[in-house]
Amino acid sequence: MKKGGGNSERNEDKGRKVDGQDVIKNKKKMKKNMQRLGGRGGLSLEAFANAKTRNDNYNPAIIKKQREFYRNAKYLQKFKRSIKQQQQLDIPSTSERPSEGENGAREGDNDLNKNKRNKKNAQSLQELYQKKREEEEKARMERESMIQAKKEEQQKAEARRRALKEKMLKKTKSGQPVMKYRIEHILETIQGPKS
Repeated sequence: MKKGGGNSERNEDKGRKVDGQDVIKNKKKMKKNMQRLGGRGGLSLEAFANAKTRNDNYNPAIIKKQREFYRNAKYLQKFKRSIKQQQQLDIPSTSERPSEGENGAREGDNDLNKNKRNKKNAQSLQELYQKKREEEEKARMERESMIQAKKEEQQKAEARRRALKEKMLKKTKSGQPVMKYRIEHILETIQGPKS
C-alpha cells in the first residue's frame, strides 16, 4: 500500500475507465488547450503579436486625456442644451405669427410684432427669474430658521448638561459628594422625563 491509503490497482486503472469515459475527457481538454494556443503549432503570429502589444500598464497621461475629453463633452452638451432652450424661448408658437403678405405694410407689422414678442419674452424671463429668486430666498430663510432652532436647542441641552454636571460634582466641606442631587438624578431617570 502506498502512502495516503490508496490502492496501486486503482492508480493503474485511473487512465482507463468503463467505456473510455476518462480518455474522452482528456481528449476534450487537449482539444481546448490546442484551440486556446492557436492550433497544433502553438500561438499564431498574430495572436503572439497581440499578446505582446496588449498594454495593461497604468498610464496617468492617458487617463488625464480621457477625463479632459469627457469633461469637454459634458460642457459641450450643456452649452448645446442652453442654446436650444434659448431658441425655444425666442421662437414664438405658430398661432401668434401673423400671415405674411406681399405688400410692405405687412412686413412692417411683422417687425412690430417681433419687437412686441421680444419684449414679452424678456418680461416672462424676468418674471421667471424673479419667481425663482423668491423661491430660493424662501428656501434659504427656512434653512436659516432651522439652523437657528437647532443651535438654540443645542445651547439649551448644553446648559442642562452643565448644570447637572455642576450639581453632581458638588462636595461637602469634608470632600464627600452631595448625595441629594445624585439621588434626584437617579429618581428622574427611573421615573422618566418630566412632561
